[in-house]
Amino acid sequence: MESQEEKPIIYTMENKPIVTCAGDQNLFTSLYHSLAQQLPREPMEWRRSYGRPPKMIHLEANFVQFKEDLLPKEGNKALLTFPFLHIFWTDCCDTEIYKASVKEDIIRWHNTLKTYNTADWLIVVIESDAKKKNKTNILPRTSIVDKIRNDFCNKQSDRCVVISDPLKDSSRSQESWSAFLTKLRTLLLMSFTKNLGKFEDDMRTLREKRTEPGWSFCEYFMVQEELAFVFEMLQQFEDALVQYDELDALFTQYVVNFGAGDGANWLSSFCQPVRSWNGLILRKPIDMEKRDLIQRSQASLLDLRSYLFSRQCTLLIFLQRPWEVTQRALELLHNCVQELRLLEVSVLQGALHCWVFLSCLEVLQRIEGCCDRVQLDSNSSHTVGLWTYATEKLKCLGYLCGLVSENGPNSEDLNRTVDILAGLGAERPETANSLQSPYKKLKEALSSVEAFEKHYLELSHTAMEMYKTIDRLRSARLVGKSLAEFYMRKGDPQKADTFLQDSLKTYLAEGWTLPVTHTRKQIAECQKQLGQTENYLQTSSLLASDTNLTYEERKHFCQEILNFANRQSDNQVQKVVLGMSSFAQLQQLLFSPASAVVHVGGLLALELSLHSNMPVPVHLEQLAANVYFSIERNSVRKTGDLLGKQRVGSSSNGIVHFQAESVIGSLPRTSPPTLELYEMHDRSPSDNALNSSGVVCKNVHLLLRRQESVSSIETPSGVAIEDSAQILKINNVSLMPGMNTIQFTALSQEPGTYTLRQLCATVGKVQFVLPHIYPIVQYEVYSQEPQLTVEPLTDILLAGIPQKVKFTIVTGHYTIKKGDALQLSNADAMPILHSTGCNATILSNTGERVGETKLSIQSSEKVTSITLPQTPAYHMIEFELEVMCHIPSVLPKPSDSERLTNGEVHRRTKSKHKTDSCMAYIDQKISIDCPWSIYSTLIALTFYIPFKAKHSLLSAGKRKYIQVCLQNMSDINFNVLDHHLIEIQHRPMLKLLSLNMKATQLIYSKQSVFCLWEMKWTDVLPSCLHCVFSVSFSPATEEESSFKPYSYEFQLENVSTLYNVKAQILPTPGVEHCHTGSLCSLEVSITRLSDLVELDRDEGLTESDGLCTSKLMYEVVDNSSNWAVCGKSSGVISMPVVASATHKVQMEVMPLFAGNLPFPNIRVLKYLPHHSMLTIQSDTDSWIENDSLSIDKALDEQADNSSIRSRTSTHSTGSEHKGLPIPRLEPFSPCQIFNSSSGEQVLVVPSKDDHVLEVNVT
Repeated sequence: MESQEEKPIIYTMENKPIVTCAGDQNLFTSLYHSLAQQLPREPMEWRRSYGRPPKMIHLEANFVQFKEDLLPKEGNKALLTFPFLHIFWTDCCDTEIYKASVKEDIIRWHNTLKTYNTADWLIVVIESDAKKKNKTNILPRTSIVDKIRNDFCNKQSDRCVVISDPLKDSSRSQESWSAFLTKLRTLLLMSFTKNLGKFEDDMRTLREKRTEPGWSFCEYFMVQEELAFVFEMLQQFEDALVQYDELDALFTQYVVNFGAGDGANWLSSFCQPVRSWNGLILRKPIDMEKRDLIQRSQASLLDLRSYLFSRQCTLLIFLQRPWEVTQRALELLHNCVQELRLLEVSVLQGALHCWVFLSCLEVLQRIEGCCDRVQLDSNSSHTVGLWTYATEKLKCLGYLCGLVSENGPNSEDLNRTVDILAGLGAERPETANSLQSPYKKLKEALSSVEAFEKHYLELSHTAMEMYKTIDRLRSARLVGKSLAEFYMRKGDPQKADTFLQDSLKTYLAEGWTLPVTHTRKQIAECQKQLGQTENYLQTSSLLASDTNLTYEERKHFCQEILNFANRQSDNQVQKVVLGMSSFAQLQQLLFSPASAVVHVGGLLALELSLHSNMPVPVHLEQLAANVYFSIERNSVRKTGDLLGKQRVGSSSNGIVHFQAESVIGSLPRTSPPTLELYEMHDRSPSDNALNSSGVVCKNVHLLLRRQESVSSIETPSGVAIEDSAQILKINNVSLMPGMNTIQFTALSQEPGTYTLRQLCATVGKVQFVLPHIYPIVQYEVYSQEPQLTVEPLTDILLAGIPQKVKFTIVTGHYTIKKGDALQLSNADAMPILHSTGCNATILSNTGERVGETKLSIQSSEKVTSITLPQTPAYHMIEFELEVMCHIPSVLPKPSDSERLTNGEVHRRTKSKHKTDSCMAYIDQKISIDCPWSIYSTLIALTFYIPFKAKHSLLSAGKRKYIQVCLQNMSDINFNVLDHHLIEIQHRPMLKLLSLNMKATQLIYSKQSVFCLWEMKWTDVLPSCLHCVFSVSFSPATEEESSFKPYSYEFQLENVSTLYNVKAQILPTPGVEHCHTGSLCSLEVSITRLSDLVELDRDEGLTESDGLCTSKLMYEVVDNSSNWAVCGKSSGVISMPVVASATHKVQMEVMPLFAGNLPFPNIRVLKYLPHHSMLTIQSDTDSWIENDSLSIDKALDEQADNSSIRSRTSTHSTGSEHKGLPIPRLEPFSPCQIFNSSSGEQVLVVPSKDDHVLEVNVT
């Protein structure tokens, strides 16, 4: 048990809540060790106010002897020395002793507690079995306890606790001891809660008075720190850290307000000059020296911040969060520098650098002391900031003390160094034995130039390696850039250039424009000192075009280039080749003509739009474009290909646009790839329940890939000028800042393709080269063979009327001289119609009109000569001629192809629009001799005949008519007149009587005209007539048109009518009309109209006793299904070949519908014997096949009675006689059979019992 005279040491991890003990001290001493050990074993739930979450804590206590001096006086806010609980110990079991002494002691103790308003007390009564045995007249235990409770615990009976012989190892003893411990923990926790709550309320009240005059932050600081000590004493380090964080935030807010003009009076104590800058002290839990300064309100800003951070660092380490210490330390160091400026605190120059440097190393060493090497290496991302900050501050001290200059420090620098070191004071005892203490490192680094360089390089390389380890290349490059500045100050540009180039790579890759400009200026200085002329000029070109610099700076670097370019030198110095992209940018190229295609010797202009990036005008000695020439395999091209072709890279208007050329070392234009996000769902395989969902990036490998493959940009990339025999150049050009337009004339001496490869601008000894022009720019020079084409002016050419055709001559490389002419061979079927007013138009190769001249055309019997106008090469001549193709009476058969004189196959050209497939055509060929070729050119023109004629022979009994149909197949209208039909043999017994009334008729497009003639004869008609139909036609649109003839020749076969067929349908006898469903009589009469003629003499003709007969087959069919033929519907008859011979056949038919029904169809065919070898016509074959007829062999012997079996049995009959010769059927010509009943109808009335009336109307 600790003595009450011992002053509490403010070292919170060893402090414990104070519990006073009164009464029997010997009794308590015997129980002290058990009580001290077993009290913190069981945790207790601590429920706090203001909705703060409950916590489980282990309670400990510092048991001291009760003294009145320990009780808190009025106004004392110390919690560490506050007794939270008071206990009175007694083992009295005798009433007399209790009345004599114990009661008086308890009353005296209880009254003292009441005097100080202390209500947290407890009376413990120990029951001992040994005393009971020694004293037999004692009252029961409960009598003493009852007396104590009645005397002191009337309203608080739980304030008296009985322990049964605690030193014994019995269940009763253990149970009572455990109950006592629980009671003690509960009362102690209740006291904590009550007193801490009251303390927090008082503290909150004090904080709310901060706006009142006289309020002191230091006083408030000590109060809230007392609360933090209590939380730390209870091992609630998080709550203790919150108290310091609140103090930190409150002080920071006051400083910020002071900077904004709203200052507090108490801040004046923190505005005193800084006299000590020995850094943070983190090696002991509490810096009592600085705490005393704060308590006396004598602490400076650095003292307050140092003490506050040391306490936060201690608690964070207890919480095992050392990496948060480094983060807070970095923020603290930066904030302190700013707060000193806001408070306008006077600080010796360099003092802050020392304080920051020492503090960084102190924090790093403190972290190293509580972590192993593996933890430090894996968490270098948390400490690298402090290493970098320490490096930066050491560099500042080196510059300030003259340790970085080439000549070393002077006397002023040495005096400043002494003043800085004086503010450090003596080294603290905690680090006196450490060889690597921050104090020793700083003093050593400031002792000499070599020592400073050693420490500075060590820190810099450490920071760089850490940054590279954690893949923070930007920060590593920044440290390297700082190293480069150090080497430049030391006069070592070679090492500086290496670090600067690495930094520039990163800035360029990530698009940091201002750092790029600043770094390039440093690189230019390095290159100038190292004598790297080409590199320096390239960097100067980049800086001269950099808009981040001022005009004067840009002009300076541009002048550096011009000075070198115009420098006079006796010896021959090779020109320096630089990239053009920084000097000027090619933005646009314009071809004239726009097609970028020109003939050999032609003029092609190129207009370059060049944007100068220089701030001043620059005079170019020469601007040249290297051209690559390649010979085309197919040097001869068609005119349409040449006029319509666009070269690579050019648009329809001949303009080629170039993207903003990548400046050497410019910022990358490639934007980062777009995020490709997809949903991701994880479902249970058993019940398909959703376990989790999220978003996954499919292209994370593109987004997070390392951008380190940027080429070194400030060093020349080996720009080479290609050796080219073809160069487009222009001399003495002044390039003004901004856009410039430059004209070139393209080379066109040889045919082929010319590709612009490079652009080179020469300024004295400097050449700026654009190594590649992209997109690819080409123009073509062509050499074309002369070409003649002839094509119609309309969609199709019509025969029989004049038609215009267009002659187009492409001169190509040939120049048409005076006297050159086209020789056209004349054809009788297609004469050339020329007039005196035929003109020829001369065009350029681009289609522009050059001139017009009159053609001289001369014709002879065989040749038409067309004299051509004088025309230069690569021009076109166009003129029109009229031709007319005569329509032959007999059209020739078209051939698929023709072979020209020069061996070329010429096929008939199809019209632009699809013509009627029934429209006949004629191919006419013209042989043309051209002055530029020894071969003849064969031109084929297709003429379409505008008409189509067809004929037909009509009969009416013995009268005959010839009808001719003339159809207009073209798209224009025609007038026709003089319809004539003649028989070629001019037989006198035959006359053709015209029945046409109009002499002139108009035939519209796609319409027809019919002409009719009646045949008159006096003798027997011949079997064949050969006729010619002729008519004159002219287009209806021509007012004074000459009519052209059109003839159509045809032949008529089997003109005479041999048989007359007549049918008659009679109703049932006694009935006036035929009825539906009733049988009617059909009588068919076949009559021979002429005697034996030559056509009857065939194998079907038989002669017996001078009488000739011929077998005929008849068939009655009704294709309209109006009649049902009952019984025999067909048969074979033997017909005498004598005029007026008649054969009648009767059969029964049944009408199926009511109304005027047409007669059934009656067919009559020749019946030829089976041994006939004549070829049966296709119509007969088709008829036999469709009707499936077969002839029974037995019926052949009885011609009159024979008949063909019904259709239902034809297939079976045919199968029975399979392999037997079948008689043949041959149809008559249409004019040989005349059906006089054709078109007649018979009236059929419906039956009386029909409920449904069906009437057939025809």
